[in-house]
Amino acid sequence: MRKRRLGSSAFEISELSLGCMSLPTSVDEARPVIEAALEHGINYFDTADLYDKGVNEEVVGECLKPYRDQVYIATKVGNRWNEMGDGWYWDASKEHIEEGIKDSLRRLKTDYIDLYQLHGGTIDDPWDDIIETFEKLKQEGLIREYGISSIRPNVFQPFFEKSNGISNMMQYSIFDRRPEEFFPFFEEKKVSVVTRGSIAQGLLTNEWKRRVEKINSYLNYSKEELVSILEKIEKEFGSVHKAAIAFNLSQPAVASIVVGARTKEQLLTNIKAYEEAQTIQGLSFIQTITKQNIYTDHR
Repeated sequence: MRKRRLGSSAFEISELSLGCMSLPTSVDEARPVIEAALEHGINYFDTADLYDKGVNEEVVGECLKPYRDQVYIATKVGNRWNEMGDGWYWDASKEHIEEGIKDSLRRLKTDYIDLYQLHGGTIDDPWDDIIETFEKLKQEGLIREYGISSIRPNVFQPFFEKSNGISNMMQYSIFDRRPEEFFPFFEEKKVSVVTRGSIAQGLLTNEWKRRVEKINSYLNYSKEELVSILEKIEKEFGSVHKAAIAFNLSQPAVASIVVGARTKEQLLTNIKAYEEAQTIQGLSFIQTITKQNIYTDHR
């Protein structure tokens, strides 16, 4: 598994990383997935306090406890479950962040978080307080670095202009090329992109024919457009899945692709596609048959 530097940090993270949101809530069921990731060189694990109301962090912490000094753990803060437990609301206050880190550290069974991310953000958030709080947590040794998870340009641009944040987790794929407009900005700021949604809900896997039958559109692509593009990619590269992974990793601004997996088998399918992607060339072909879409909201 190749590694890339995450932003301006000293972190060398695996090009493929494990998005833990889909993991089972049982440690015994989740452990085989996490250990398979470790066996194949994955060293970056992404979770959030929101997932399974904190249980996801507990599971990840328990499974990674024996390997803590060999891995990077990323988690997120900013969403709070309501008292009924049937929904959540946004809270980016200094008080919540300081309380949230304590809870995440306890659940993850560690005394530091490698990457602490704001799980979203709005233009009305107290940004100076947020950045000051992250810097304080860093000085205290509770976090090593911090970043954000946002697809809102009017949020992530000011954040990186004002802060020492090192990463943005954002949706990016062959069918969602909106982040490309901002890749030069990220590179200038020494910020890395960690991508999610990279296989577009399964459309960019070798099961695409079954997946596309269940939908009428995806973002600004009609079903007919999706089928046409996927047929061309399959014909050109032999595998849609490996082409999707190679496409994301062809961008210097991208440090890692976060893939979710509920089972060991699902993870191994992604790892196989990653390994096959190493031999792919001619990815500019994909740019000629897809749309250079841009963000229309939150600008």
